[in-house]
Amino acid sequence: MNDIWMIFAIIVGVIVLFIWDRLPVIAICVGCALTLWATGILTLQQSLAGFGDPATIFVASLFVVSAALEKTGITAWTGQVLMTGAGDSRTRLIALMMLIVGVLSALISVNGAVASLLPVIVVMAVRLRRPPSQLLMPLVFGAHSGSLLALTGTPVNVLVLEASQEAGQRGFGYFEFALVGIPLVLGGIAIAVLLGERLLPVREAKALPPDLSGHARTLVEQFGLNNDVHLLRVRPESSLVGLLRSELALADYPGLTLRTVRAAGDSGALRLRVIEPDDVLLVQGPAEEIARLCADAGLSLRDEPEGGLAATLFNRGSGLAEVIVPPRSALIGQRMFPGMVTPSGDLVVLAVSRQGLDLTGNRPIAAGDTMLLQGTWDALDKHLSPPEVLVVNSPDLVRRQALPMGPGARAAIGVIAAMVVLLATGAVPAAAAGLLAAGAILLLGVLSVQELYRAINWTTVILVGAMMPLSTAITATGAANLLADGLISTVGGFGPRALVAGLFLLTGILGQVISNTATALIIIPISVVAAQDMGVSPQPVLMAVAVAAAASFLTPVATPTNLMVMEPGGYRFGDYWKLGLPMMLLYFVAAVWLVPLIWSF
Repeated sequence: MNDIWMIFAIIVGVIVLFIWDRLPVIAICVGCALTLWATGILTLQQSLAGFGDPATIFVASLFVVSAALEKTGITAWTGQVLMTGAGDSRTRLIALMMLIVGVLSALISVNGAVASLLPVIVVMAVRLRRPPSQLLMPLVFGAHSGSLLALTGTPVNVLVLEASQEAGQRGFGYFEFALVGIPLVLGGIAIAVLLGERLLPVREAKALPPDLSGHARTLVEQFGLNNDVHLLRVRPESSLVGLLRSELALADYPGLTLRTVRAAGDSGALRLRVIEPDDVLLVQGPAEEIARLCADAGLSLRDEPEGGLAATLFNRGSGLAEVIVPPRSALIGQRMFPGMVTPSGDLVVLAVSRQGLDLTGNRPIAAGDTMLLQGTWDALDKHLSPPEVLVVNSPDLVRRQALPMGPGARAAIGVIAAMVVLLATGAVPAAAAGLLAAGAILLLGVLSVQELYRAINWTTVILVGAMMPLSTAITATGAANLLADGLISTVGGFGPRALVAGLFLLTGILGQVISNTATALIIIPISVVAAQDMGVSPQPVLMAVAVAAAASFLTPVATPTNLMVMEPGGYRFGDYWKLGLPMMLLYFVAAVWLVPLIWSF
């Protein structure tokens, strides 16, 4: 068997294994790279070269940038903008939703944009008394369209840029993709608004993602902190100034419970050690005892800030976490009481509950007790881990949904703006711009080293790195020339637009059953050779492949985001093609007629 037929066998094997879906994606991809070496088609260095390719590095760096936007609450802020601007209008909601998710996809990837807006859209569907099934599929399809607004929208964009440069072309500018992306976004909105209500099912969801946007208010009410809670400012002449926090005693004031102490200023930070002037005590109890405490200790009442008590406890400086003490926890038997600082020194116990009853005394902890803890976001992430406690809702997840423009948001925006400028101007290669942005996010403390590792979707990175040698082998063995010749002999007589149509159908069909990134890695070398054999520029052909790869609408397995909304939307396998087919026709028209008008043959 010569190398060309060996390549064909490997391609068929990879596609079959992807469709079979019994093996991990990374195992299939790495196995493909090793097979290319074992069969002698490529050397070992060539088979592993994709992992060090600049395109692979750039894709990995984009996941770090995406995580920074999510962690700092920038995506939560966009969700609030959507809720404010959409009102009660279905048309306005769908249009604004698809615009926002499209822009987010261009900046932080399709997966990150859909994941961040999914809970918001579910809440709005409930508020408008509409089934989520009428909104979630347009959300995903809007994200696919938005991936063509900028180079950073999808790994496929990076791959076609690199293929263009390797073919001796100028490549594509950072925002150049938007020339076809903007019409696709607007066309997708029109299809969803005009046809969505008739083509999408009206079905109740099997499961809905948690809505944590009002998490702080929920916890305040659950633990009874919304009644008789007073903010007391420590005046400079107060007898409490200079006291250790542990020395604060309210035993002489019946019914009063110290919940927490907030440091002076508007940062929302906690006072964990020595009391200072203008600190604020959060004390719960009857008004007459509060008045006596103020008179005795030199305190003054302070009005609640805008947003109520929840805003005092839950802000950029500090967060809340509800935890349950599991059996065999080391905390069982230890004495905990409201207002105390935990042994770690950076968390405060706001409340302790046992079987729904508030425990205000200094009592030993038992299995099943629930505690409400307050601390900095970093402290909550650091100390809340099994087996001592079970966290009801992850502080990291809560922060991403409920705290718009949180800590580090300005730094993240600045870094991303600088990266966009570098990419748009071409001042440095894309991989360098991505690495500089990821490094800045780490050095500025927006993400820790562990968070940076977790942010990278290693499945995608390994897929790109391990499948890239297959593209090299398709070209090196002459398989690309053979396939290109066959394609040209079939459609070449009808002109280059027919070639684009053929490549679109091949990419679009394959992309419904396997990853669109893997599909692009197979189709790109064939498309470049076919364009060169026909004597036309590879630019419009490569852009058409990018458009076709984004048209993954017809099945739930086409992309992770299609699958992401299947359960909360209550969708079935056969629901996707009904709205997906008009979308795919739009993309076909854009690839075959619009793309050649912008990038001439």
